[in-house]
Amino acid sequence: MNMDSVTATSDLAPAVEKQSEDNERSTETPPAPLSAAMRAKIERNRQRALMLRQARIASRPYSSEKGGTCAKISKTIDSGGGFFIEEEEEEQKVEKVVHKPGPVVEFDYLLCEECNKAFMDSYLSNTFDLSVCDNCRDSETKHRLITRTEAKEEFLLKDCDLDKREPVLRYVLKKNPHNTRWGDMKLYLKLQVIQRSLEVWGSQEALDEAKESRKESREKLRQKRFDKKVKELRRAVRSSMWKKDSSVHQHEYGPEEEIEEDTYKKVCTTCGHELTYEKM
Repeated sequence: MNMDSVTATSDLAPAVEKQSEDNERSTETPPAPLSAAMRAKIERNRQRALMLRQARIASRPYSSEKGGTCAKISKTIDSGGGFFIEEEEEEQKVEKVVHKPGPVVEFDYLLCEECNKAFMDSYLSNTFDLSVCDNCRDSETKHRLITRTEAKEEFLLKDCDLDKREPVLRYVLKKNPHNTRWGDMKLYLKLQVIQRSLEVWGSQEALDEAKESRKESREKLRQKRFDKKVKELRRAVRSSMWKKDSSVHQHEYGPEEEIEEDTYKKVCTTCGHELTYEKM
């Protein structure tokens, strides 16, 4: 192999590596876009960090009239007698470090769905990703929280509808008021649960029909269980009142009749039993 071919191969290697990196980047899936609440939270954290940095710099300023400070550097010399001598050298001027102020960026404010006013932060936006300010929050009716069991029974939802269907419903954890050892309760926003039920069933009419059919099936099952218990109770009452007749039956035969020569029979007048016998 000559030197020209080796040089050409070494020149093509970076191009091939760059092409492979571009292909890998093109095959990667693009990241999911951030929501408005997440972008606002990132911007608030960045502005808070800048303010803390400026406050830290302001608490330790450099003391100098000409915009700098002077520092004395000492030099240690071995005297040869068992001790060291420190000699001060010439003062060196340290220039003042100037930090440029950070750029002023406008906050990405959210728009309230109730009053159409811009706001920066709220409980519903941080917890449930709902664009509603704290002034418009109605925790008693519209923005009420319900338990997971209530969401499944009242709106006919399954576990997969709450945990796996996109987007996954957010919730808050709260101690069980009945017994703390039962584990924490998952509380969902009722407004979001209603929207999810409409997505699953299609409309409010379909949801109502499913509720009625499920109610009828429960009533039939309850009536069936009640009839079964009544039947068992009647059977128990009858078995307790019935008594077996343990007396011995005694036949009462009528007059004998001759069937053949030396062969006779008698018939019981109560049960009809026939007794056949011979006479010698």
